[in-house]
Amino acid sequence: MPARILIVDDEANIRRMLGALLRAEGFDVAEAANGNAALLAVEEVRPDALFLDLMMPPGPDGIETLTQLRERDASVPVIMMSGKAQLTDAVRAVKLGAFQFLEKPLGPEAVLVTLRSALELTRTRAENQVLRSQLSTSPVEMIGRSAGMTTVRERITQVAHTEARVMILGESGSGKELVAHAIHQASPRANRPFVSVNCAAIPKDLVESEMFGHERGAFTGATDRRLGRFELADRGTLFLDEIGDLSAEAQAKLLRALESGEIQRLGAERGLRVDVRVLAATNQRLEEAVAAGSFREDLYFRLNVFPIEVPPLRTRLDDLPILVTYLAGRIRPRNTPTFTPDALAMLASYDWPGNVRELANIVERMLIVGGQEVDAAVVRRVLPRAGAPRTEFSGAPAADSGAGTDLGGRSLANALDDYERLLIRQSMLRASGNVAEAARDLQTDRANLYRRMKRLGL
Repeated sequence: MPARILIVDDEANIRRMLGALLRAEGFDVAEAANGNAALLAVEEVRPDALFLDLMMPPGPDGIETLTQLRERDASVPVIMMSGKAQLTDAVRAVKLGAFQFLEKPLGPEAVLVTLRSALELTRTRAENQVLRSQLSTSPVEMIGRSAGMTTVRERITQVAHTEARVMILGESGSGKELVAHAIHQASPRANRPFVSVNCAAIPKDLVESEMFGHERGAFTGATDRRLGRFELADRGTLFLDEIGDLSAEAQAKLLRALESGEIQRLGAERGLRVDVRVLAATNQRLEEAVAAGSFREDLYFRLNVFPIEVPPLRTRLDDLPILVTYLAGRIRPRNTPTFTPDALAMLASYDWPGNVRELANIVERMLIVGGQEVDAAVVRRVLPRAGAPRTEFSGAPAADSGAGTDLGGRSLANALDDYERLLIRQSMLRASGNVAEAARDLQTDRANLYRRMKRLGL
């Protein structure tokens, strides 16, 4: 999407000439003839940058307009311009937050260089804000006392202080990203960025741009420079989730970056050195993918330096009461609901193919339905085939019979969700957890299947 630029000047010729220059460079341009119109346009247009004339009689001049703009939104870069400005005007404008002051007549090169610098600064600030939000300020909580979780904690302690690459193995929803966060927090890079990439959700033709960034004009639609995930994670940790879904071309480029420690933005003439610790995760059997030729053996060995396997929830059901109480407390921290023994027993009889992610969704649903006390009746209403494992299903159920799942007493939307969840689960079982293969089986694309699985808690 092109950047939106607002031009505020009382002279129509200035607006027309400056607008023509910016449109020719691919920008989306809006205009305002005075300060009052500018304040209204900012609310409607939401510009990425603003050119503001200093003197605009009648009404508020540029300084007054700038003051009001800064009170409403301090993030939009404002470029002041004037043909009769004095040094005191320029100093005052800069103190009020103007990005730069340009003298009329405006030179095309000065306009474009200044505008691109302003947009780059805004983009960098936005990226920094995203990174700050991704930094965890509280310790990651690894819930559970089972033998499997004890082993995971021990493995994290062993590897966190090193620079070794880690391969985190486990079923979907088992908590692989939580393990990655725990490794990062216990490492010397804890106060640096933690950047997560879902490899399965990136369109094939955007992988290189997403990973390594691009320069302006690198391809159609690349109107501005963009920093890639490797660059954003510099001196920090990069978590590559669902690494097994990367295409062969993306695997080759990732391998090159890991071997050289250097990346190159699309369209750039020079490479950049980056210092990134890479953690990868997958729910696939990558050894089989290597044997089948769908995953590079050299990349597999580069990533699988120190494997950590996260146990599925069905193998650590002793942790279920603790997890249920913890998840309920997160949803209702001030008044945590109680769960009756028969409710917990029914939850423990289910095999949890969606693991902790599915449990979190079910707990939230139980609290909505059951109120302050959750008993077996509530569990029976919200749990798919309560008390029976989904792995009993085989083949597709008849569309008109609802075979294999109990849809009684549910709304149409919930029944459709249950049926879709059933079809996806069966396809994933046939594909041994391979999302790409399941997507082909269901005649949809991988990204769409991934979005549906996430929505359904699979």
